[in-house]
Amino acid sequence: MSGHVLVLNQDYSALTVCSVERAVILMHLQKVHLVESVSGEYVRSPSTRIPWPSIVRLKSYAQVPYKKVMLSRKNVLRRDRNTCQYCGVTSNLTIDHILPKSRGGRDTWTNLVAACVSCNNRKGDRTPEEAGMDLARDPFRPSYVMFIRDFVGQLDDTWKPYLFLG
Repeated sequence: MSGHVLVLNQDYSALTVCSVERAVILMHLQKVHLVESVSGEYVRSPSTRIPWPSIVRLKSYAQVPYKKVMLSRKNVLRRDRNTCQYCGVTSNLTIDHILPKSRGGRDTWTNLVAACVSCNNRKGDRTPEEAGMDLARDPFRPSYVMFIRDFVGQLDDTWKPYLFLG
């Protein structure tokens, strides 16, 4: 039962992604409604046949605190698509402070970018402007929906309206 299932809150807002197995268990326990299923696919047992879930919705509203993406090295690399923001290389990556820490730069989404070791060393203890290096794109705080989308990889077209991508 490989695959991913989009889990929606009762108000149809995206909550998370789970496995097909977990979604089937939630359906069996009657904790979720099936919103979308994969056409012609079923999860079978000797006595039942359940549609293969693609999107499920919780029966009761789950109070979730503001969903923020944690600032971490892994998430900065994920946001920047594992690409150096100075030269475009995709190997030997590290994290660079746009405004260096020695000059008051903080660990924030808007001050950290993915950089290859050679670009990071070339930039040194300077700002990109001082080093004559341009950023491919300005750093930003990613949205929770963006991380759901990137976690799954290939998105099912039925998910797009719920992730505001349609």
